[in-house]
Amino acid sequence: MSTVRWTENGTTRVARWHSENAAPAPGRIVTADDRMNATHAHRLIRTGTALLWRGDLPQARGLLAALGHRVDRRAPDPAASPPTCPADLAETYRAHRRARRHCARTLGGLLVLLGDDHALDLRRALDVRRACAEAYGPPTGPTVVSLTELLGVIGAHQWRRNGVEVAALGAHVHPHYGVFSPVRGEYVDLVARAPLPARTVRAFDLGTGTGVLAALLARRGLREVVATDINPRALVCARDNVRRLGLTACVEVTGPALYPEGRADLVVCNPPWLPVPPSSALERGVHDADGAMLHGFLDGLTAHLRPGGEGWLVLSDLAEHLGLRTRTELLTAVGAAGLRVVDRIATRPRHPRARDTGDPLHPARVAEITSLWRLTPG
Repeated sequence: MSTVRWTENGTTRVARWHSENAAPAPGRIVTADDRMNATHAHRLIRTGTALLWRGDLPQARGLLAALGHRVDRRAPDPAASPPTCPADLAETYRAHRRARRHCARTLGGLLVLLGDDHALDLRRALDVRRACAEAYGPPTGPTVVSLTELLGVIGAHQWRRNGVEVAALGAHVHPHYGVFSPVRGEYVDLVARAPLPARTVRAFDLGTGTGVLAALLARRGLREVVATDINPRALVCARDNVRRLGLTACVEVTGPALYPEGRADLVVCNPPWLPVPPSSALERGVHDADGAMLHGFLDGLTAHLRPGGEGWLVLSDLAEHLGLRTRTELLTAVGAAGLRVVDRIATRPRHPRARDTGDPLHPARVAEITSLWRLTPG
């Protein structure tokens, strides 16, 4: 674990550096407080100097918002040349990601210090100890993190405490920090209404995340569901939700792996939808370089199905609208794995971003369709 150094009141101080986005430790840090204005802060951060905040926490939030406005003013205006085809949308998507990375780097230059017990020693500070313990584990000494990351940790604690209502499940699911939250209900609804293969007893849920699909399959009457994930946080999260829902007798959470041992009557997989490398650990629920999980699911399916079994691929076509993958490429991968499509159930998105005309990717989002592809060997 790397460390950072700064001088405060004539004394050199040292602390651990932590970044969930794997951002490198800043080479130069100066302290800042309520006297720091956004113009000066932006100039320092742009020239490579990070700011360790020692003032009022609400003031720090205000400074963060002001920095965000300055970054937005410098970003290209997507409305100046609206995309009209997949090639245009692909470039718009790349420009959008570049702008987001630049914004993240700029806002990530405002730092805070967590104490020996994860406490935040700032005026009008929240008690963040429990939220940090949930995200980072037990404290191991003073740690410097970006304020944007800490605000994400606090938000994740609220999600975990309150849970997310899943109508198809008739219950709340409680996402943990770093685990993709099931806020888009359409993919859950597809799994809820797809016809189960005859005599289905055992199912695998690959990439279970919060465990929502494994729980749904158990609620549909399956006596044995094995849920996997390669993310250690997801394994802890899924086990927590299975326990909360009273399903430990029929749902086993195991990993880190894609496929568990043995065969099943049904294998369900909802892989990341965009086949591009994630820029941070928190993007892995949506981004996956070259669609590695998708191809791993397809290539291993036949070897893990019982006779008469099915694989359910739950996938958005957003990548197709963004010019990142074609439908032909998807179907070619299905055929190359020795599989055939026996049915496809589709639905339109209902999330707010599909109605946000100010989103630079709106033409792709409004055309998006999420499908459940029923696959069998053949």
